[in-house]
Amino acid sequence: MPRPHKCRKVFSNPDVIYFKPVGLGLHDLQEVFLSLDEFEAVRLADYEGFYQGIAAEKMNVSRQTFGNIINSAHRKLADFVINAKSLRIEGGVIEISVEQDGFFLCKNCEYKFEVPCDNSKPENCPKCESDNIHLNAGNHRHLEEFRNKNRMQNNHGFQRQ
Repeated sequence: MPRPHKCRKVFSNPDVIYFKPVGLGLHDLQEVFLSLDEFEAVRLADYEGFYQGIAAEKMNVSRQTFGNIINSAHRKLADFVINAKSLRIEGGVIEISVEQDGFFLCKNCEYKFEVPCDNSKPENCPKCESDNIHLNAGNHRHLEEFRNKNRMQNNHGFQRQ
């Protein structure tokens, strides 16, 4: 029996979690699931350009584990593109973490909080139960760039769901 996964730090939660090829109906497509830790590994290594050792430290995993995560992500992304499948980004044993002044913010009551391990973006504010929750990115320059990149991709063959 394999050991349980160590909780992995993730610093961004994608706004768009589902992609599919244009012109194909959902019922015709097989899904590829990319976990949030795989998404984060791709973001750190391929988008931000960090060496695997540094990216591994950021995610709180070993260099070998990071290599396994990024290899798995690359295989899944290749399957998605080459075989015209849909892609869903979700799940994984993660801790949504924040750098410097980043945190989740409830827009209703302005409560600031972080999310513990094994949870993704919270559905409700722990204080007022509102679902109007946003990641205050602090100095997460990459978050806005990621959103802009997604908007550009959505105009070139991907559709939001």
